[in-house]
Amino acid sequence: MDDLLQQIKACTLCEKQLPHGVRPVLQVHPNARILVAGQAPGRKVHESGIPFDDASGERLRDWMGISKEIFYDPRKIAILPMGFCFPGTGKSGDLPPRPECEPAWRQQVLALMPNIELTLVIGKYAQVSHFKIKNPNVTTLVSDWEKYWPSHIPLPHPSPRNNIWLHKNDWFESALLPPLKKRIAELLAK
Repeated sequence: MDDLLQQIKACTLCEKQLPHGVRPVLQVHPNARILVAGQAPGRKVHESGIPFDDASGERLRDWMGISKEIFYDPRKIAILPMGFCFPGTGKSGDLPPRPECEPAWRQQVLALMPNIELTLVIGKYAQVSHFKIKNPNVTTLVSDWEKYWPSHIPLPHPSPRNNIWLHKNDWFESALLPPLKKRIAELLAK
C-alpha cells in the first residue's frame, strides 16, 4: 500500500489539465471497513490536503453519525474519490473528476483493501462507476437504497448546494440515515 500511495502522490497523468496543479487527496488503509467513494476534492480540500475538510464533510460526518476523529482514522474509514485532484471550477460548481484516476489507480487501491464491508457511493460520478448506471437519477437511486443494502449505499452529495434536494426529499433523513448510522456503528465496533 505504501509503495502505491507514493506512486499516486507522484502522479502527473493529468497535470496539464488541472488549473490548480496536482495534489492527490485520499485516505486509505488495508484495515478499513468503510469506504467513502466520492467524486473529487473541492478547492478547500485541495488547499488543505485533507479529504472532506469542508461543509460537505461536516454534513457527511453528521449523516454517518461519527466524529472527525473516527472519520479521519484511515484504519476505520477509507476515502477514495473518483478523481484524486481538484478538477477546477465550472459555471455551476466544480468540474467533473478527471477521468484518468479511476483506470490508473482506483482498482489497484481497492484491491489492497479487502476488509471493506460498506461503501458510501456519493454523487453521480461515483454512482456511475459503482452501480454501472450510465446516467443515474440520483433521487431514484437514493430512494432505492435498500436494493444495495448492506454493502453499498447511494447518497446525494452532502454539499450545501444540495439543500434544495434535501428539503424536497425529507424521507432521506428519516428513512435512510437511521439504518445507515446503525450499520456504521456496528462496523466500527468490530
